[in-house]
Amino acid sequence: MADIEVKVPQLSESISEATLLQWKKQPGAEVVADEILVEVETDKVVLDVPAPKSGVLAEIVAPSGASVTSGQVIARIIQGVAASRASPEEAPAAAPVASAVPPPAAAAPIVMPAAARVLEEAGVSGDAVAGTGRGGRITKADAVAAVQAASSAAAGGSQARGGGDAPQRAPTSPVAAPSPDLAAPIDPAALGTGRLEQRVPMSRLRQRVAERLVQSQSTAAILTTFNEVNMQPVIELRNRHKERFEKEHGVKLGFMSFFVKAAVHALKRFPIVNASIDGSDVVYHGYFDVGIAVGSPRGLVVPVLRDADVQTFSEIEKRIADFGRRAGEGKLTIEELTGGTFTISNGGVFGSMLSTPIINPPQSAILGVHATKDRPVAENGQVVIRPMNYLALSYDHRIIDGRDAVLFLVAIKDALEDPGRLLLEM
Repeated sequence: MADIEVKVPQLSESISEATLLQWKKQPGAEVVADEILVEVETDKVVLDVPAPKSGVLAEIVAPSGASVTSGQVIARIIQGVAASRASPEEAPAAAPVASAVPPPAAAAPIVMPAAARVLEEAGVSGDAVAGTGRGGRITKADAVAAVQAASSAAAGGSQARGGGDAPQRAPTSPVAAPSPDLAAPIDPAALGTGRLEQRVPMSRLRQRVAERLVQSQSTAAILTTFNEVNMQPVIELRNRHKERFEKEHGVKLGFMSFFVKAAVHALKRFPIVNASIDGSDVVYHGYFDVGIAVGSPRGLVVPVLRDADVQTFSEIEKRIADFGRRAGEGKLTIEELTGGTFTISNGGVFGSMLSTPIINPPQSAILGVHATKDRPVAENGQVVIRPMNYLALSYDHRIIDGRDAVLFLVAIKDALEDPGRLLLEM
């Protein structure tokens, strides 16, 4: 019998430690090679830790919530022994619980990663969830339904207790699936039963976002300039070609590719906006790596679209769609979240009308895009209705003068109001 060590994956040089999330297996349970045992949360991404070999999980060295480093041993697996044979003589002395766990009567249902996160954060056991996926797999929809059922039961019990003491753990909200970044929110139905509170630790990602936002505010001289753009030409161009575009490229033609193209167009004209500060030096970047701010269940992440200047509209749309999908699954890599010379944040997808985005250090500027709405505007002495979008550019005034910032935003406006400029590079 071989004793196999389960180790933390190699982390980026910029990451000193990570946090173990909830273990999916307990000592004594049989595991299969490449089965996910636990997830490791860094300040950038969540990494899966698979079982290196099949066998029996004999010992968990680092418990859920522990801080770990690259290559650290977090568990041990015994090869060549079934769960029913795992005994104190065969398992390491540090894991006597392995012999006390009986073999499972039947194979446990497969819980999809998104469903596992929902159940773990809500404190709901997967054993009581009926899977509707292929082969009995528990899907995210199954998990959400189970959480809602458990929440309703908890709310009913809370109301039955009347004016007693508030429960130690607030019930889970039936309104939405809990986010992996935060514990289950207080159930609105229970708000009238007592003065409920929750205290939950920030995730590493949330802590890192908070640190960088404070860093940006305290180290950069941030100003924001605004302009408005008539989106009618882009909308007409998109409507004219979107069906053929989707057939030929297999992806929908959205608006973000136009914003990315317009931003790169302006960055080429005003390279200082694409620069960054390093000590007392200004570093000009001869490449255009555009970060795309994406909302995820864990919080805001900014995957980077490398070499955006040579990407086609279809390539940009495919990459952005892929970023959004994998951000929701927590599958973005550290490399994809590192670097970037400029960032675009589209609050318009959530209905934002106007905002002052915060610079993502060490970058020197960020473009805020907002919701496009029909508004009355003056054209040639007449009031007409046009689909207008307010653009906001936050910039570091230490190296970017107001003139350059304003003209940069005007260049974006001009490109969007005459999309032919993007094709002719004018």
